[in-house]
Amino acid sequence: MSEPLHLWHPFTQSGSDPAPLRVRRAEGVILELEDGRRIIDAISSWWVNLHGHAHPAISAAIAEQAARLEHVLFAGFTHEPAEELAARLGKIAPPGLRHVFFSDDGSTAVEVALKMAVQFWGNTGRPKKNRIVALEHAYHGDTVGAMSASDDSPFTSAFDSLRVPVLRAHSASCAHCPVGLQRATCHIECLQSLERILVEHGREIAAVIVEPLLQGAGGMIVHPEEFLAGVRKLTAAHDVLLIADEVLTGFGRTGKMFACERAGVAPDLMCVAKGLTGGFVPLAATLATDAIHAAFSGGDRARAFFHGHSYTANPIGCAAANANLKIFETEPVFAGIAAIEAFHAARLPAFVSHPAVHDVRHIGTVAAIELKVPDAGYLSSLRPKLYDFYLQHEVLLRPLGNVVYILPPYVITTEQLERVYDVIEQSFALAAS
Repeated sequence: MSEPLHLWHPFTQSGSDPAPLRVRRAEGVILELEDGRRIIDAISSWWVNLHGHAHPAISAAIAEQAARLEHVLFAGFTHEPAEELAARLGKIAPPGLRHVFFSDDGSTAVEVALKMAVQFWGNTGRPKKNRIVALEHAYHGDTVGAMSASDDSPFTSAFDSLRVPVLRAHSASCAHCPVGLQRATCHIECLQSLERILVEHGREIAAVIVEPLLQGAGGMIVHPEEFLAGVRKLTAAHDVLLIADEVLTGFGRTGKMFACERAGVAPDLMCVAKGLTGGFVPLAATLATDAIHAAFSGGDRARAFFHGHSYTANPIGCAAANANLKIFETEPVFAGIAAIEAFHAARLPAFVSHPAVHDVRHIGTVAAIELKVPDAGYLSSLRPKLYDFYLQHEVLLRPLGNVVYILPPYVITTEQLERVYDVIEQSFALAAS
């Protein structure tokens, strides 16, 4: 008799990490396990859930669409859910982003943007502009192009032979300033690193890619708005495209619909995924300007963008995304976002003076507490202790090494946030042990 296949889970080590917990159902911010425990999902199940688990509007939209049209190839065909979604994204996107290419997840959205940027210059007669600039601490996904743009880390080290070399500029990591200054008195001197690269290599550079205002997997690093505005100014001055990776930061996470809005920036390409469907099904999109799209048009077939996915613009995913965006129009979503941001601002300052804490930071609905440890980084020995502690206290928090972060669905209550913060405060004792 054949045996069932063994499940291989992401970012886990079989035989070392604890056995996965079996989830029976979920509603709002609560994950109900098969053993009856109720876990507060304080990280939106890897940053994807916006309006709470099992939101009835998105569930209904998926069921209705599945009964009508589950999928059709998007090469040479189209359908109403994709067209509606393009129209909805056009209403909320930063100015100038008028074209959308759908794909599957954040990594593929980034792959699309990188390939578009390189081919754009080739199609416009400047094929030597084919290099990419990315930031220190960057994480853009796990496919080869996205992984290449990501900084060196445990996520990439095993695959260095596959990665394409990129140029690397300073991140505005104020807690560990790359130029040794203090935010209170600096003038964003960390931008000088990018400026030097653009001055020296501008004729070779296709694009600069950034996670606007918030670097996620790199440690929930919050950038000053002036840094992003400065990146946009420099790329424009040196005739280089700007790619905004809003896979994490899109759809309200930073307090605005998109993080670029906070800095008054309009990129040339923008990647969205994660929250696009409210956390229900995979879907991603890469948005582009008229100028970029025009470079791929015309009678020469070789100018076409030869890239695609079997499930591009899947109708069920598009229906879920449309329902998700309607919720922003019919429910007080940004009131919930503002309440979470206010709670972070009120509760975090008390942690600043704690002997176990190196830094606290927050933006919009995201808060991070960086703990003092001798082995800082994603592989910190403190991380598994923290993760187990939080689950024992029925809170899902998945620390990035010694950085504990809160990134909840927008429907979390004050009482639930209080519980999350209380458990985090209790866990500080682990850093001191």
